[in-house]
Amino acid sequence: MAETQPLVRSDIFDKAFGFTKADEVKALGLYPYFKPLEATDGTIVEIEGNEVIMAGSNNYLGLTNDQRTIEAAQAAIVKYGTGCTGSRYLNGTLDIHIELEERLADFMNKESCVLFSTGYQTNEGSIQTIAGRNDVIFSDKDNHACIVVGTQCSVAKTMRYNHNDMDHLRRLLEKADPEAGKIIISDGVFSMSGTLAKIPELVALAKEFGARLYLDDAHAVGVIGGGGRGSASTFGLLEEVDLISGTFSKSFASLGGFLVGQREVIEYIRHHSPAHIFSASMPPANVATVLKAMDIMAEEPWRLTRLHEISTYMRAELRNLGFNVWTSQTPIIPIVIGEMMLCFQFWKDLFEAGVYTNAVIPPAVPQGQSLLRTSYMASHTDEHLDRILEAFRKVGLKHGIIDQNGNSLVS
Repeated sequence: MAETQPLVRSDIFDKAFGFTKADEVKALGLYPYFKPLEATDGTIVEIEGNEVIMAGSNNYLGLTNDQRTIEAAQAAIVKYGTGCTGSRYLNGTLDIHIELEERLADFMNKESCVLFSTGYQTNEGSIQTIAGRNDVIFSDKDNHACIVVGTQCSVAKTMRYNHNDMDHLRRLLEKADPEAGKIIISDGVFSMSGTLAKIPELVALAKEFGARLYLDDAHAVGVIGGGGRGSASTFGLLEEVDLISGTFSKSFASLGGFLVGQREVIEYIRHHSPAHIFSASMPPANVATVLKAMDIMAEEPWRLTRLHEISTYMRAELRNLGFNVWTSQTPIIPIVIGEMMLCFQFWKDLFEAGVYTNAVIPPAVPQGQSLLRTSYMASHTDEHLDRILEAFRKVGLKHGIIDQNGNSLVS
């Protein structure tokens, strides 16, 4: 009689027990993540007792520490309390939620707007709601994770096209069922590269194939376009985009997200999106902060102008030093370093030189293309910028990323 082999069971936690990379990097003193800020005025932050220039924040207009947004948040807490204790669908709607939705719809030249509790939820919750079983989603391969999750949660078929490759998108559109409902989804500004989507081409393809167009403008609204109206506005095509999402955690100094579009479409999402119906609504302080940030953006257009000037200056100067900044077109400027461990070492040396950046490694970027993601604020001074550049120059020379003649040594 054959001997019975003992049953070997897998432990669902095996993957966690086998994850050692973070501890290995920490042991080398190179771990760049989850660094607690002990104090901040927006541009200068205190980390581990050291004051460093923040060159990795999405606080594009420099409003997170503005006294006016702080006072607006404080006043809202006094009037409404600290939270809403329920979803918008039931007991969690305040009059200022309605005011913000109306103002955003008007600002973006759309009929209607719906708020979500985070920017991530906005895309994840809207995409899975609007794209159904007989529909097809066409999604850029470099889209943000929240878009990817939204497509994965949806019962629609998803076809991913190569990043900003309009020929590939056309082939997929031609291949798709002509009777199916279609929606093209793209970041307006891609969060790692700082580049814009090819919106004129997206608009033209959407029209040709009877598809709807959805842009995630998390890094565009309050950053680029006429009056800060985002990526489509940059091309004068705001009216040609069906749905535009945005977030409040960047230029608007708060937390939450929104989607604007036709009234009927927004009402459908408002009444069917699980992320909207089953999540507690934005707290009063968050809403009041966004309203005040919108006031300031309208009253102080110099902030957008200054942001554009800083972005242009930093892209040019980093290139002059020899760094590869890809094809950035916005305040997001990546600096390609190469291998992951070199990127971590470069990050640490910059930090010790008084500059905080964000280390980005695979799978967020291709293998061998680890980078430092820098982003800039209207509140950065010329002195801040030049100190950042000098730190990059010294560390770049130290690690052989650039040479003294302003040439890149990264393949």
